[in-house]
Amino acid sequence: MNPVPNPPALPAGLLALPDHGPTWRPWLDGLPRALADLLEDWDLTPDGPATHGVCAVVLPVRTPDGRPAALKVTWPHDEAEHEPLALQHWHGDGAVQLLRADPRRWALLLERAHRRDLSAVDDVEACGVVGGLLARLHRPAPPQLRPLSAAVAGWAERLAALPRSAPLPHRLVAQAVALGRAFAADPATDGTLVHTDAHYANVLAADREPWLVIDPKPLSGDPHYEPAPLLWNRWDEVVADPAGVRVAVRRRLDAVVDALGLDPDRARDWVVVREACNALWLLEDADAAGRGLTPSESADLTIAVAVTKAVQD
Repeated sequence: MNPVPNPPALPAGLLALPDHGPTWRPWLDGLPRALADLLEDWDLTPDGPATHGVCAVVLPVRTPDGRPAALKVTWPHDEAEHEPLALQHWHGDGAVQLLRADPRRWALLLERAHRRDLSAVDDVEACGVVGGLLARLHRPAPPQLRPLSAAVAGWAERLAALPRSAPLPHRLVAQAVALGRAFAADPATDGTLVHTDAHYANVLAADREPWLVIDPKPLSGDPHYEPAPLLWNRWDEVVADPAGVRVAVRRRLDAVVDALGLDPDRARDWVVVREACNALWLLEDADAAGRGLTPSESADLTIAVAVTKAVQD
């Protein structure tokens, strides 16, 4: 073993992120030591500066045999709990390979991909790439995964409890509640291993394949649940499209629906539910903090309504 004398430096951007909850700062405080311990325990050598996402740090490393890899340590939260399980089931078929995991420490050793993602690829082409990868990832869900039906049942009831004065079109709320309750009762809502967050930044260029998916937030769910993040991300491009928001959004949706072989109507209905839930969570966060929406939150709420209208008008 090669002891690591000094804990790796954390990215400034990670330290500047807002709190995710009461366990966030204690996790950050313990993260340098956790990384150092993992490097020593797994006999890894740092191989570059750490990067980060919204709730994880990723450190480039070399394994004892010199293989490039990535050490990922995640802030403990429900969405990430089953990431290693999903990666294990995929065995690198369309996703980065899982080399080692320590669920107790929320630590993964992953195949190293490149920093380049799909953000600079034409959005419609990128949607086709993501759809093609997801088609390979969809398979029977392992029994440990949480069912999407239970999640959507809870979301529908929280949406139904929104006051009519909420800054969200009541027609959208009512529609999402009805669709959510119908999905919760539909056996087809569960049973498939779904990524749930496959957007442009979660697909990286790699050596083994041109593109590989990273960072699943897996559920036992419905493949039709998958397209929505591709619609609300890279929103500036949608707004700037000379064809207009409706056409730009629908081109993206059509591309991923075609690549996955989905029922367009069912995919559209899930977009409605997911965007209503995005708006719900913004409103709940603001209410819990005892404040109105921030400018950024207001912008996100506007996007949610715009996407919903675009897929239906």
